Amino acid sequence: MFMKNVIVYSTETCPYCVLVKDYLKEKGITYAEKNVGTDLAAREEMMKKASAMSVPVVDIDGTIILGFDKTKINQALGIVE
Repeated sequence: MFMKNVIVYSTETCPYCVLVKDYLKEKGITYAEKNVGTDLAAREEMMKKASAMSVPVVDIDGTIILGFDKTKINQALGIVE
């Protein structure tokens, strides 16, 4: 299976960020996590990609998904449920 490049922009206090990360782990998807609460460069990168200040933002090979949207995450990863 071709592994996609997945980045999760999150904060330590965001419950939906936890849901996204748990879901990716459950599916066996490796991801990079960027804490936009403490990393200014990551926050600027996220804002440039998503034009949003809310988290989570998931970047799957350039497909930007705002929030915990299981359907869009599955589509971007090629997961059929």
